[in-house]
This record gives sequence, C-alpha cells and structure tokens, in this order.
Amino acid sequence: MTDATFARGPLSDLRVIEMGTLLAGPFCGQLLGDMGAEVIKVEPPNQGDPLRVWGRQKQGEPSLWWPVVGRNKKAITLDLRQAEGQEVLRELVAKADFLLENFRPGTLEKWGLGWEDLKKINPRLIMIRVSGFGQTGPYSRQAGFGAIGEAMGGLRYVVGDPSTPPSRMGISIGDSLAATFASVGALSALHYREKTGQGQVVDSAIYEAVLNMMESLVTEYDKTGYIRERTGSILPNVAPSNVYPTKDGSVLIAANQDTVFGRLCESMGQPELAKDPRYVNHQARGANQKELDALVGAWTSTLTTRAALDAMDKFGVPAGQIYRAPEMLEDPHFAARNAIITTDHPHFGKLRMQNVAPKLSETPGGVHSPAPELGQHNDEVYRGLLGMSEDRYQQLQQRKVI
Repeated sequence: MTDATFARGPLSDLRVIEMGTLLAGPFCGQLLGDMGAEVIKVEPPNQGDPLRVWGRQKQGEPSLWWPVVGRNKKAITLDLRQAEGQEVLRELVAKADFLLENFRPGTLEKWGLGWEDLKKINPRLIMIRVSGFGQTGPYSRQAGFGAIGEAMGGLRYVVGDPSTPPSRMGISIGDSLAATFASVGALSALHYREKTGQGQVVDSAIYEAVLNMMESLVTEYDKTGYIRERTGSILPNVAPSNVYPTKDGSVLIAANQDTVFGRLCESMGQPELAKDPRYVNHQARGANQKELDALVGAWTSTLTTRAALDAMDKFGVPAGQIYRAPEMLEDPHFAARNAIITTDHPHFGKLRMQNVAPKLSETPGGVHSPAPELGQHNDEVYRGLLGMSEDRYQQLQQRKVI
C-alpha cells in the first residue's frame, strides 16, 4: 500500500459500523475516526442519537457536544427493530472491519444480530461491545450508565473533599474510559486478526474500565485493610504535591520525588530542608505532609503566580496552574502543539475543539469532516457501498426502515 492509503490517518483502510447512543460507544467511534477509520454511524430514523441535542447550548441552537463526538463520521438512518433493517445491517457487517455497539447486553441477540450470527457473515469481524457491566455476569442485563460504573469501580468514593459526600467528576469519565479501553481492545484484536484472519469480541465494561484506573486501591485493602478515602487536593503520604496560594491566585506544585524536592528547597532558599529528618525521604515527607504543605504555602504566598512558576521552571520543579477553557485558549503551549483546532461547521461557522491525540509522527490523525446531519450519508452508503437498487431504496424509505 502507498502512503496515500493513510492520508487520513493510520486506520484509513478500515471501516467501523457504529451503533448505540450517547457517549460510551460513540466516543470509541470518535477515537477510531480521529485516526482515519471510516465510521458509519447507524441511528433510528427521525430520532437519532440523543447526544445531538445534549450539552450546553443556546435555546433553539444545535448541540455543542455533538460536533465533537460526531466528527469524522458518516451518518445513516436504519430501524433495527424491523426485520428489513436487520437484514440491511447484516449487509453492512459483511463489508465492515468493526461493529461497535453499546446497547444493553442481549438486545442484539434478540434481533438476530449477536456475535454468533454475525461471525458467520464475516469471520474477520471485530465486534466492540461497550456496556455498563459487561456481556456476562449477574448484572450484565441491568441498565448501567457511566455514573453507576464510576461508583462501582471505586472512583466516586475517593473523589471530593473528606468533609463532603462522594462527588462526581465534571465530565462523563466512566463512559470515556470504557470507550478508551474498547479502542485498545479493538486495536489488539486487529493485530490478532492480521496474524490469524480471525475476528473476535471486545467486551469493555464501564465499571471494569474505572476499576483498572484505581491503582493499588484493591491490593492495599487486600494486604493491609486500608481503605482509601476522599482527600481533596492531596494524595495521602505524597508530599509536597498540592495547590498552594500565591499573592494573586494559586499554583500547583508536584515535588514529591526526593531529587525534585531538593530542587524545590533550593528555589525556596532553604536547601537545608532537604536534609531535615522530617523531610529527608518520601516516607518522612508523607508522615509530615500537613506541616510541609504549610511551609511551602507560606513561601508561595510571598510571590505572584507568575513569579512562583518562573522559580519552579528555573529549578526544574513540575508546576502549573489549574486551567479552564479560557486559559487553554490563551496558552502558547496549546497553540504551539495545535492542541485546540478551529474547524468549519455548517451551522456555527468556525468552531474550536480539542485536536486528535496522541500525535503520530508518520501517520497522524486529524479532523477531516464535521459531525453529520441525521441520515446525511444514506445515499452514499446504501446506493454506493451496498449497491442497493433504486426500487429497494425507495421501498425501504416508504416503510420507514431507513
């Protein structure tokens, strides 16, 4: 294959049929589409993905969430509850590399579209299944949104201040993690298929994706009985690593490694602190965390945020600020790496959003097309890809199958 094959990214020669709604499945589709895959999103006629109307937007305006999750996709309408719609889906599966879905487990089997059915049509198919609790187990058939997976996976309990009940993240992190793990699984299955010619099922559960991000939480309890609690802006026994006050705001400093702490002490003009028995190593600093944070905070309080950041940079100490969208849009590093791009949108005109990550040196992904209108690519997919006759196409439209 020539380099032109990968003009849109390293997955440019692959086709994904995306089914399901909201975030867990569609975000996986976004990740694959960002790397160049042809993603054909299947939505119910006259309804579409609820994400088309979710998010923060002005009254009467389109969603500002959909342009991000729907980018780099084609959109077709298809009623999978009708037998004719199920047959059309089978025809699409025969021409696909991946089928991505996040229905409640058992739904596709009810429609005759489960793995055992589809692998007979396309043995090379990789079926990516994202759900709350996975495809097996006593909870598998239960409804499972991201919030439930975040709670079961252990994240909700440790997020927030110890003085308050468990908090949620300000984003749909459970759905996004499940989608990210699904992408890793899909590409792993793709490698296996390249070696064997055989497809398989990727089973990504939200609660397990969250659980896999919980570091040593289970192991610590297993061996010591320790249960992690909410700790606000710190991690217990990891110091100094906190948000510290400045004259005009605050600065985040992470100097918990021995050598880095020594450099922080030099920047503070107190190099002797690095040899103080109370702070001489990781364990000692952890045991005296509150006292040490007070010392660092007393020093940063004498500086402006800019002066504190400059001091950290001079001595090689990791430091930064807590950003919101305005700070991201103004930051020169974001600009230099093109982390936020300006895209063309048929309704909004110019629209800014995050760029594709990670960056690949030889076959970078990119945002090549805006989020599509409902059914925008029906003609291209049904008449072009499937070679559907005009008569059948019109009949399916009349019967509201497409």
